Amino acid sequence: MPRCSNLLLYLFVLVTLSDLFLSGARGDTAEVKTADIVNDHLEKGKKLLATGQLSDALTHFHSAVEADPQNYLSYFRRATVYLAMGKSKAALPDLSKVIELKPDFVAARMQRGNVLLKQGDFDEAREDFQTVLRSDTSNGEAHTQLDTTIQMGQVFQEAESSYTHQDYARAIELLSTIIEHSPWAIKLRELRADSYLKSGDTLKAINDLKATAKLIPDNTQAFLQISDLLYSIGDADDSLTNIRECLKLDPDHKACHTHYIKVKKLAKQLETIRDATSQSRWNDCLEKANQVLKLSSDPASHTFVYRAHSSLCTCMSRGKSPAKDTIQICTEVLDTYHVSDSEILVSRAEAHILNEDYEAALADYQRAHEHEDTQRVHDGIKRVQKLIKQSKKRDYYKILGVRRSANKAEVLRAFRKLAIRWHPDKYEGDDKKKAEKMFIDIAAAKEVLTDPEKRAKFDAGDDPLDAEEQAQQHNPFQGGFNPFGGGNNQGYTFRFHFN
Repeated sequence: MPRCSNLLLYLFVLVTLSDLFLSGARGDTAEVKTADIVNDHLEKGKKLLATGQLSDALTHFHSAVEADPQNYLSYFRRATVYLAMGKSKAALPDLSKVIELKPDFVAARMQRGNVLLKQGDFDEAREDFQTVLRSDTSNGEAHTQLDTTIQMGQVFQEAESSYTHQDYARAIELLSTIIEHSPWAIKLRELRADSYLKSGDTLKAINDLKATAKLIPDNTQAFLQISDLLYSIGDADDSLTNIRECLKLDPDHKACHTHYIKVKKLAKQLETIRDATSQSRWNDCLEKANQVLKLSSDPASHTFVYRAHSSLCTCMSRGKSPAKDTIQICTEVLDTYHVSDSEILVSRAEAHILNEDYEAALADYQRAHEHEDTQRVHDGIKRVQKLIKQSKKRDYYKILGVRRSANKAEVLRAFRKLAIRWHPDKYEGDDKKKAEKMFIDIAAAKEVLTDPEKRAKFDAGDDPLDAEEQAQQHNPFQGGFNPFGGGNNQGYTFRFHFN
């Protein structure tokens, strides 16, 4: 049968050829008035068909059938329009009616055989092609289609045997071959879908079930099964779309309604998590992730439970939750689900950085790199390597005794407390040099950690007050930080203010 690009031309030729039958179909005793009405509708429908106006053409062919239910050409032309519209099931009764009224109409017999072959009805298709060949042994198309039909019937028997013996890979291979010739065969797609499911390939099973949902009118069961499968793999949005299709067909469908309520709530929570994450609302993210865990208590929601735990890990890390709690949650996700999720590994690495365990952070980033070769992972590895190097030098957080997640107010409080103790003018000990050095370090820490830009540099592994380090980065920084002015501190008088 011709491809869609040539389908209208093919159908128009069929309709034109059928005019030869029409010219001899009217006898002298025919009802002239009825015949004229039928011919008028057929002619108008033919013109509309030629211009691709299928719905309007179909209307005229409906009228022709109603005017004369015994006119086989009216049924044949209506069948051609149904086929052009992709409504093979509607076309089949019309083609059968044509054959009933005119058994020797070869074009109708061939069309019905082709439809039956595409629907996977091999026995009936074989009978049609054999009937054509009994009256026309030289019909090449009938020979080709008969051979294909017999071959596909044999392959189907082998596919059923493979399925029965649980050789699902072989069954899928054979069924795929048949479906190329029988794309409208519902039973074949359902069998292949089940084979995919038993092989663990849920997405391909869903694709076959979606095809059956289109082939069978009002197929609520298919939409419910598709929605269930999408739910099982964690696709709440698509699951919701398909269960809505079920309810459109049957608003009172109890199973679909129950599933709809569950999926709708879950999809809303997941959407809220995405929004909170994109807007850096980490507390909202944590709250909604916990709500998803409460909604996802049934075994089929395994994927959603994983995603909720993953969101907890990510949002705790980005929200600067206590490092130990974040590490614990992220570790539980990785160990419980036996995954190497790069997002979770990066989140745990960041928590390790807050916990100042740089070696563990580097290990997580390197593990993430095995699964995600991206700039953020490369940057993370470089940053941790800098932090490891930096940890062997001056650490402003340790100098002030604050956490890496400390805010500006906490930094200032720590600075004031230490400044009072180590200010050279107020230091009560004998080692003034030590006090001066300590105060320089304290003041430097305050300078860096209260300046967002400098603190960001330090958190990235660079010391903004290290002249040598900055020079290596082509930054013309003249000298390190010195709150006393010149390099030798000559002529400096301390004037310290605690505000």
